[in-house]
Amino acid sequence: MNAAIELITRHRVAAVLLFLLVFPWIMPYDALAVNILIFGLFAVGFNLLFGYTGLLSFGHAAFLGVGSYATGMAIVHAQVPWPIAIVLGVVAASVTGVVMGYLAIRTRGIYFSMVTLALAQIVYYAFYKAEEYTGGENGLRGVVVQPLQIGSFTFDFTQPTVKYYVIWVFVAAALWFVSRILASPFGAVIEAVRENEKRAAACGYDVARSKLLVFVLSAALCGLAGSLRALHLSVVPIDSLSYLLSGQAVMMSLLGGMGTFFGPFVGAALFLYLEDIVTSMTRHWMAVIGVVFMVFVLFFPRGVWGTLLQQLKRRKAAQQARQEGGTP
Repeated sequence: MNAAIELITRHRVAAVLLFLLVFPWIMPYDALAVNILIFGLFAVGFNLLFGYTGLLSFGHAAFLGVGSYATGMAIVHAQVPWPIAIVLGVVAASVTGVVMGYLAIRTRGIYFSMVTLALAQIVYYAFYKAEEYTGGENGLRGVVVQPLQIGSFTFDFTQPTVKYYVIWVFVAAALWFVSRILASPFGAVIEAVRENEKRAAACGYDVARSKLLVFVLSAALCGLAGSLRALHLSVVPIDSLSYLLSGQAVMMSLLGGMGTFFGPFVGAALFLYLEDIVTSMTRHWMAVIGVVFMVFVLFFPRGVWGTLLQQLKRRKAAQQARQEGGTP
């Protein structure tokens, strides 16, 4: 068990992608696997800001929703091919991240969280009122994803398995990108900001610029998740911008393990799988998941994956102490 977890940690991108490659075959149905894949990416984007930089945002649904709407409107109103529409969705979410981040990073702590929530609600209201383009409260409908022809291969989104693996390719690219960020000097900077912002500034790092950059990168990842969700659902519901989705990102990150690479996907899988099971039993599924969330916060504050990694580190330290003749 320890050796397996250590191997996964060392080759984290390959391990996550291999697991996700076989994931649809262990899920009850393909749609649930696709949802976990998309919301896992959403949680990864949120975790980059919250888990690695220490900035708690309550407005990340804005980026998911903007990515969804930008991609959907490009397809519905301009008949843009869906690969280009995805790029437009990521760009739109990134621009939104620049504006929101520029305003939010001027504050700290709970004020930062409240500012992001307020700005996200402004975005929600703007899209809600732009009924001619977004469909208003009915959402944007008619997001038809045409089959993509590459050489002799045709990728048809109406086939659930094909849809999953096409989305998997985008998720794979995003995870590789996140891994490169975390392994770069910039990754060390944002973790330094998380640990001690004043000390990071004293060391000569531009804290404000680093915060803004990671905020925009986080927004881009969430925008990509939103774009993929629009293709998956073929509609863009107005609740794509709801603050409830921002809360779900927080829950997924905490359930899986904030500040860990694999944790967001574990949290997304746990949250959505529980939701799928409990909703078939009772309409009060949110109360049940709320209790589960409270148990994890109280007794497993590092989340599922974070707790496993912590136990691995403790066992390794104990083994080293025994080998050196000390006491564990």
